[in-house]
Amino acid sequence: VQMVESGGGLVQTGGSLKLSCAASGFTWDYYAIGWFRQAPGKEREGVSCISSSDGSTYYADSVKGRFTISRDNAKNTVYLQMNGLKPEDTATYYCAAVERRSTCLKNLKPDEYGGEMKGPSYGMDYWGKGTLVTVSY
Repeated sequence: VQMVESGGGLVQTGGSLKLSCAASGFTWDYYAIGWFRQAPGKEREGVSCISSSDGSTYYADSVKGRFTISRDNAKNTVYLQMNGLKPEDTATYYCAAVERRSTCLKNLKPDEYGGEMKGPSYGMDYWGKGTLVTVSY
């Protein structure tokens, strides 16, 4: 199994980046995909999820309206378009796959979706190694 993120880099406040996550080695169509991020000294947090069945999308409140998740099932790839970037978005961004969409959603909003997932896996089945996003002032 491989999940490989790309597209990170240095951008100024208000700028945009588009992250990609290419996956292989598992039955892509059956898995929901999530984007997570981890800033230095902080816990990993869920950013966005996209379901396997109907492509429904979900976002953490901190990024809603600025980030857009999408998936191209023909390419086994998920994207995260990030607009209006802020310094507090600086983090290493990871993609991860899970069979149960609910697990991904619990990482976004544990109070709303019934539970808090813990590291190191946060309930996700597969992880990429991450791509660094740095937003300067």
